[in-house]
Amino acid sequence: MSTTTPTATKNVGVVVALLWFAIVLDGFDLVVLGATIPAMLEDPEWHLTAGQATQISTIGLIGMTIGALTIGFLTDRLGRRRVMLFSVAVFSVFTLLLGFTTNIPLFSLWRFLAGVGLGGALPTAIAMVTEFRPGSKAGSASTTLMTGYHVGAVATALLGMFLIEGSGWHAMFIAGAIPGLFLLPLLYFFLPESPQYLKVSGRTKEAEEIAAAYGLTLEDDLDRDHEKELEDSSSLASLFKPSFQRNTLAIWGTSFMGLLLVYGLNTWLPQIMRQADYDLGNSLGFLMVLNIGAVIGLYIAGQVADKHSPRKTALTWFLLSAVFLALLAVRMPLVGLYGIVLLTGVFVFSSQVLIYAFVGENHPAKMRATAMGFSAGIGRLGAISGPLLGGLLVGANLAYPWGFFAFAAVGVLGALIFSFSKTLRNRDA
Repeated sequence: MSTTTPTATKNVGVVVALLWFAIVLDGFDLVVLGATIPAMLEDPEWHLTAGQATQISTIGLIGMTIGALTIGFLTDRLGRRRVMLFSVAVFSVFTLLLGFTTNIPLFSLWRFLAGVGLGGALPTAIAMVTEFRPGSKAGSASTTLMTGYHVGAVATALLGMFLIEGSGWHAMFIAGAIPGLFLLPLLYFFLPESPQYLKVSGRTKEAEEIAAAYGLTLEDDLDRDHEKELEDSSSLASLFKPSFQRNTLAIWGTSFMGLLLVYGLNTWLPQIMRQADYDLGNSLGFLMVLNIGAVIGLYIAGQVADKHSPRKTALTWFLLSAVFLALLAVRMPLVGLYGIVLLTGVFVFSSQVLIYAFVGENHPAKMRATAMGFSAGIGRLGAISGPLLGGLLVGANLAYPWGFFAFAAVGVLGALIFSFSKTLRNRDA
């Protein structure tokens, strides 16, 4: 269906940039425990055990799961903009409190509440950026946004290499909270509401005004083709309508596997490499290089997904992830190992982001944020399982090399589960 795109008076790039900076905060959270756990375990005032470190990591991920499932669901009812502001505020305030907490139970509580905010931010931001760069650009829209995730992770790993030794590990949480507090007023004044959300909410005039200002069209073949099927259904019930049920189950299973890999590697890679007799500097260096690879991989994955579809690209990426994860278990010269770590990052992290791109491209606006929230929420259960798996292997002194073989098997399972999905959007429209 051909439509005329209105002439823009406002820049979509501003929307993407604001959301990108919000996701940088999620990238901070991705790596901060991996960067600080070695120092926390060696802090004589805390007497922290590996089991307690795993518990802290897990409770934050439980918070993220609850945030993704509940806040992601509310986004289709309360609006993308309002939920984004709330999520960033919650994360920033409670992360700041972590920097001033010396009590393990209280630290766990603040970590849980910060996780709730972060859990809502990610699916909301991806749904929103997809709606400002719609259709067959969903692949590069999601991957562009998620470069922020790994830029934040790289910056956090690099910061940890210099900040922890001189200022202590508490300083990492203070440094992670301050950018969110500065971002909040920018989001308030410059982030518009999604015109697609306004349209399905019956606020047609506002939707048309924002769409015109940003040069967007409100016409969407996917919305039109499934309008009758989704009529009088809640966004949650819509996930199990005949057209979407198979994809829903495939997305949930694959997201579980994808985030298990992301969080398992980022939480425990430094400690696994310590077990393999690498020093702390190289262990944190591997973490940084892993996430540099992620940024490179996201750019490549976005371009390939726009051309060949997020589904085909994700299947390939999961399989290649498995190959390079298995290679990490092979002892080799340090330069070669850094190269394999880089390539592992290229494929592992963008594999999960391609699932988000698939969700954005293949769900109508009425249910998009809910679908994204449940994809991220069920995925967070995998994110919980990843650090638990790594913690068990580290505690049993089996993390090297068996941890990498276990993660490789997860990559193969991800590809197998996602092979049952199907593309709904006509990419030629």
